[in-house]
Amino acid sequence: MNVSSADQSLAFNPAVKLISMLREKQVSSVELTRLYLDRIEAFDNRLHSYLTVDAENALSLAAKADKRLMSGNLVGPLDGLPISIKDLEITAGLKTTGGSQIFKDRIPKEDSVVVERIKSAGAVILGKTNTPEFGLLGVTYNLLGEHCRNPWNINKTSGGSSGGAASALAAGLCPVSIGGDGGGSIRIPSSFCGVFGLKPTQGRVPKYGGAGLPIAANHLSQTGPISRSVADSALIMQIISGFDARDPSGFIDEITHDTFSPASTGNGLRIGWSSDLGFAAVDSEVLNICQEATTSLKNAGCEIDNADIVLNEPFGPFRTLFSAMAYTAYSQLLENYPDQITDYAANCIENGASVTGADYAAALGYVDQIKSIFNSAFEKFDVIITPTLAVEAFDALGPLETVNEVNGREVDPWWGYFPFTFPINLAGLPASSVPVGFSKNKLPIGLQIIGRPRDEKTVLSVSAALEQISPWADIKPDLS
Repeated sequence: MNVSSADQSLAFNPAVKLISMLREKQVSSVELTRLYLDRIEAFDNRLHSYLTVDAENALSLAAKADKRLMSGNLVGPLDGLPISIKDLEITAGLKTTGGSQIFKDRIPKEDSVVVERIKSAGAVILGKTNTPEFGLLGVTYNLLGEHCRNPWNINKTSGGSSGGAASALAAGLCPVSIGGDGGGSIRIPSSFCGVFGLKPTQGRVPKYGGAGLPIAANHLSQTGPISRSVADSALIMQIISGFDARDPSGFIDEITHDTFSPASTGNGLRIGWSSDLGFAAVDSEVLNICQEATTSLKNAGCEIDNADIVLNEPFGPFRTLFSAMAYTAYSQLLENYPDQITDYAANCIENGASVTGADYAAALGYVDQIKSIFNSAFEKFDVIITPTLAVEAFDALGPLETVNEVNGREVDPWWGYFPFTFPINLAGLPASSVPVGFSKNKLPIGLQIIGRPRDEKTVLSVSAALEQISPWADIKPDLS
């Protein structure tokens, strides 16, 4: 199917602009929805960014939205806007696999709280985006089909676990995506695919996933937006944030328009730069691009200094917590369906089985230490900036065919490519990944902006300053 250049231009507009066009009747929801469905049909056979496309229902919802748009009787701020949802979020009446062959035919009877809010805001759900099994990997590979690919080079990985969400957005197969981040799962694919992603503060977005799902403690993950612009993410955050009684760990803070609205300038903000958080190996080209982007913030009136942050082997405590949670949630599945589960998911679950109560308590003790380290840094700085990832996107192969060496240092293939993201989940802090350039191989590089607890606003403000200095929304991958 041919997709015209005019259609391509429309498909790559930020969500906030498309919403304005819908309100002003410059385009209809049906036209937009058909555009994205046509692009999915044309391009996703090479990208594998969607696991399920809900074309018939999406067009029906779009037609209903158009009637509301014509009458002015809107139901919410996203009325008529197409959107994609990561396939870890359960959706009533729409297949939800969790990236697992075990659930390849599961159709839930209710929505997660985030999907409830997205639907209530009037969005049109295009489908469910690809994810590794149960979100337990930093690349998007599972037993349901092909490795999810990167639109900038289809031989490269999109990252994970929200790899399908970022790939679809970067390719213009949706205008905004809902992802989730338990160790970097929004920021990893956002960096690899050259889009903007925000991991909220732990507790900012309620985590109730629906009846019948395993009950397990969640100290690490948050649902959040992946978008073409900073303003798009700020809008999505206003919709999905806020207390829900089904998740008593969430904040009771009132959400207002100002909660996530980025400031128009970064003037006077104090920025702490860390090249390695005291332990990470980083590719020299990635480091140079990120340093240059950080330095450019001086033009926006920011003060920049080195942040002396030294983390001591944080992956051990992270893996203890992460795998223990996986064991609690999925051990019965491994026992009942051993031949239908990926090796990496089995490895994570089995590792969790060996975690003792003392191990878990020690890991939580480390969480307090890392929070203290960042709290000390935030006495001096408003945000901390690091590279998002240690490397550019690598070949889309197997789950552990990632990187073994970075800048001459041996690294663990499980996590050596994302040493900067998972410590932020341990600390529960908000953080974004901002596109700041391309490598010599023409692959996107991201910069991570880390904020104080509950201070998404400043993270978004610094991100918006970078967006203004070096806009990225109009830079598109060539899918021809």
